[in-house]
Amino acid sequence: MPHIQLLSPRLANQIAAGEVVERPASVVKELVENALDAGASRVDIEVEQGGVKLIRVRDDGSGIDEADLPLALSRHATSKILTLDDLEAVGTLGFRGEALASISSVSRLALTSRTEAQEAAARVEVEGRDMDARLSPAAHPVGTTVEVRDLFFNTPARRKFLRTEKTEFNHVEECIRRQALSRFDAGFTLRHNQRVVQSLRPAESEVDKERRIGSLCGQQFIDNAVIIDAEATGLRLWGWVALPTFSRSQADLQYFFVNGRVIRDKLVAHAVRQAYRDVLYNNRHPAFVLYLEVEPATVDVNVHPTKHEVRFRDGRLVHDFIFRTLHRALADVRPDDHLRGAVAQSFGREPEAVVANPAGHPAGMGASLPDQAPPVAGGYANGGGFGVGSASQPQQEWKASDQMAFYQSLNEGGGGASRPDHASQPVAVTPPRDTDEEPPLGYAIAQLHGIYILAQSRAGLIVVDMHAAHERITYERMKHALAEQDLKSQPLLVPLSLAVSQKEAALAETHGEELQHLGLQIERIGPETLAVRQIPALLRGADTEQLVRDVLADLIEHGQSDRVEAVTHELLGTMACHGSVRANRQLTIPEMNSLLRDMEATERSGQCNHGRPTWTLVTLSELDKLFLRGR
Repeated sequence: MPHIQLLSPRLANQIAAGEVVERPASVVKELVENALDAGASRVDIEVEQGGVKLIRVRDDGSGIDEADLPLALSRHATSKILTLDDLEAVGTLGFRGEALASISSVSRLALTSRTEAQEAAARVEVEGRDMDARLSPAAHPVGTTVEVRDLFFNTPARRKFLRTEKTEFNHVEECIRRQALSRFDAGFTLRHNQRVVQSLRPAESEVDKERRIGSLCGQQFIDNAVIIDAEATGLRLWGWVALPTFSRSQADLQYFFVNGRVIRDKLVAHAVRQAYRDVLYNNRHPAFVLYLEVEPATVDVNVHPTKHEVRFRDGRLVHDFIFRTLHRALADVRPDDHLRGAVAQSFGREPEAVVANPAGHPAGMGASLPDQAPPVAGGYANGGGFGVGSASQPQQEWKASDQMAFYQSLNEGGGGASRPDHASQPVAVTPPRDTDEEPPLGYAIAQLHGIYILAQSRAGLIVVDMHAAHERITYERMKHALAEQDLKSQPLLVPLSLAVSQKEAALAETHGEELQHLGLQIERIGPETLAVRQIPALLRGADTEQLVRDVLADLIEHGQSDRVEAVTHELLGTMACHGSVRANRQLTIPEMNSLLRDMEATERSGQCNHGRPTWTLVTLSELDKLFLRGR
């Protein structure tokens, strides 16, 4: 076996570069983070040939003292941490002291800098086998410029792994997008082959921040996003989450920042997926730009050299906080939130003004509504409900007491219960005037093929999928009724024996009380054997073994499980689907209006239980285009 010997500094740096410098975008990321850590208010990035030929990053930060310039290119040299306590509470983006040394080992690097205390700037260059730093005077304002030329010129094997110029620049552009989203107080300019691609001024006001979000993530995202801002003990989550109707075919518009650092984290991803669980269509992905602020000492950023991963001291607390905040925000979404996005895309950037002042529209958006019956008194908000009776039959309601009886019969194994037959007669009131405040979904005017409800509002024509809308309303009421009572368990006639790993068996034993709360009674009867004695009564027809294994897998990966709740809600969704008004049912105008009012008061009413939209808006502007009006 060969003798053990020390690696040369250059080879050691090139090994480190294999972790830090993957492609030109990795270099840009490290240099921009250094600029932001130096307090820069403006960062200019210039690249050529996708960053392979040249990467130049210039900032107006505090600069580097001339005496420190050679040391700045040494490995494990940094001004950001000094002791272990500093490492355990990192407040800067960079801290490892490896980036500049790693980059200089695989490129021709020049660093020019000047501090406010210096009369002149200095320049340090590194190139060659021994990586000797050459220091010389230079002209430069306060701040720093780093030039990286001919990336991987001395490691041709690494250079072969690079993609096309366009692909590499797309990665650079994505890197700048993330940095610009993380720091609204800094301005950014990006040039590629002498062409300005992005120019962003500092964004201080909320309007400027939304304008930057719109330019980086697309105006449609900001038009269809809900602003959230929530705080708990030592935690704050704020930002923008898109409405479920603005979902994506891939997870390409998801930005999550922890103390200003963009991260990819399984815990965060799971909390977001859980919050969007029953409002997204199959295989669709939510869009969001979210910022989590925590005490630096409660999050470990020294997990991976790229610093894309973090580890929370109390992961379960963070997971629950993110889930609860997003779940509540999505539950509070109402039709008027959807309307703002739809109208904005049709009329421009000020949808509220268009809806509130429709008189200026050439088609007469403020015209009088037809002489029709207004919504039925006693809708969802007043304890009533949408009626499924025919035009000749009085409207029926399903009260909370009836729902409780329904679930009582299920939990006792008595099967389903039919809907009660007591009713309330629709009450007619005076039709609204033009000056009256109009509900978001307007007023029903007709029914199309027994499937869709057509409603008129000042914004235009609203088309409602009757069955999908009622399905969501019924589903939410069922969930509410179930939440008001404990989830009852049903003993198994013959306990189910499961062979598991020792880790899973120990986990089930440790989380016994939590599993009992979920309606599962599981006992450890051997080192690698579990006995399932009770399951939730609602899930007596489910695959018990698979359910328990999924719950244990969730506990191993996330420290908790919502599997029972997910399966329970899936069952409720099926029941709501079968219990909702069917197609071809003819409804009266009051019944249609009652459904519209229920939708406005029901959580997540913009989507059915399967994630499909329940209604859509066709603005008068869009109708005008169809008939070439105003041309």
